[in-house]
Amino acid sequence: MKRIALAIALAGLLAGCSPVVETDQARLCRMALPALTPDGGEISILSERADPDGRGLEVAFSSSAPGEAPGRHVAACRFRAPGRPRESRDLTALTLDGEPLDEGRLFVLVRYWLATPDGRAADPAPLGGIRDAPVLPRRAVYAIQMAVDGLPLAAVYALLAAAYSLIYGLVGRINFAFGELAAAGGYGAAMTALALAGAPPAPLLAAAFVMAGLVVLGWGYAAAHAVFIPLRNARGLQMMVATVGLAIFLQELLRLAQGDRTSWMTPVLNRPFALARSPDFVAVASPMTFVSAGVALAVAVALVVVFRRTRAGREWRAYADDPLAAEMHGVSPAATLARAFALAGALAGLAGAIMTAAFGAVGYALSATLTLKALAAAIVGGIGSLPGAFLGGLVIGAVETGWSAAFPIDDRDIAVYALMILFIALRPSGLLGKSAVPVGLRQGRS
Repeated sequence: MKRIALAIALAGLLAGCSPVVETDQARLCRMALPALTPDGGEISILSERADPDGRGLEVAFSSSAPGEAPGRHVAACRFRAPGRPRESRDLTALTLDGEPLDEGRLFVLVRYWLATPDGRAADPAPLGGIRDAPVLPRRAVYAIQMAVDGLPLAAVYALLAAAYSLIYGLVGRINFAFGELAAAGGYGAAMTALALAGAPPAPLLAAAFVMAGLVVLGWGYAAAHAVFIPLRNARGLQMMVATVGLAIFLQELLRLAQGDRTSWMTPVLNRPFALARSPDFVAVASPMTFVSAGVALAVAVALVVVFRRTRAGREWRAYADDPLAAEMHGVSPAATLARAFALAGALAGLAGAIMTAAFGAVGYALSATLTLKALAAAIVGGIGSLPGAFLGGLVIGAVETGWSAAFPIDDRDIAVYALMILFIALRPSGLLGKSAVPVGLRQGRS
């Protein structure tokens, strides 16, 4: 049984490293098919296979003229460069059943068909698997769509809430710079994806996530030594003010280094497929949606193992429970804080990478919204509790998508912040957190 499981895992890894059809390349190639087949013919896509160099693909399809039996055909499209085509004229060659289109016909096809609204609406297979999707009542299909849409949001909020809880559980203070750290991770992921454009999605995403985590891990470690370790014995609001100053500094640094416009990451694993359908509605998702949720779940499990089974985790728990007693037993406050801030930075960077990969955009101005919503997730779940952080992220993601489904989307953020205020007023320990410890008590022990 173990050998079978290992073989399946290896097959999945090999599939992830093989050339994968780029979504927009396939869409442009499919859009050309109605213009190359007889009018009124029905087109069914049979298969799509990417070229090894990432600059094209081969589409097998069946087409039948009215009153005739369907015949099998193969169209091969080539593009100017690997990765996502930016415009229809990036299609540089097209071959149908082994016969290439001459330059004149290709120009007419690109200029007067692919670049028009009629051409964009002529894609014969905009969704994969729609025929095999189960037929359900419309309300059930709509609920599935809303639940799937909330997964990337929940993953981002959960990771950032875990970063908040990691620091608050240790020093009893909130770091308001995690939104900026997440934005830095998003930029790192976007630049890594740009450098690896055309690579298979598995190594590209792995490199983007690892780079984002490593970059922000370093930023978190530097912030710990520059700001938080010198202020660990400070009383009052000094540390909170320092985190606000750090957030402003990092935001301006990102603005000056990356510009004041939104940066975009080339879509990866974004081809939609049908999950369920009703007569007038289809619930769809993309592989990236489930990758986001899977990464967050894997990180949650890894954090539980680290904090229960490793020496660093035991030192973190000891220092969080009683800093003075932990220091008397050989736990270094500086080293513990540095490790905690580095790990929290890596979580924030991974959250930014997932946000950028799932939604395609990153900008320095997104950091303030991320900071407040992730803080809401941490408070709802129980700030200081790592399992509570992931539960809070799931709750906030569900509240956002549920509100968007039933009420005006303009008031969505108000609903999230109102929920946070309710928890602060009625249940400050959150869903899984312990009773709140007065800040003065914690500082007195240190």
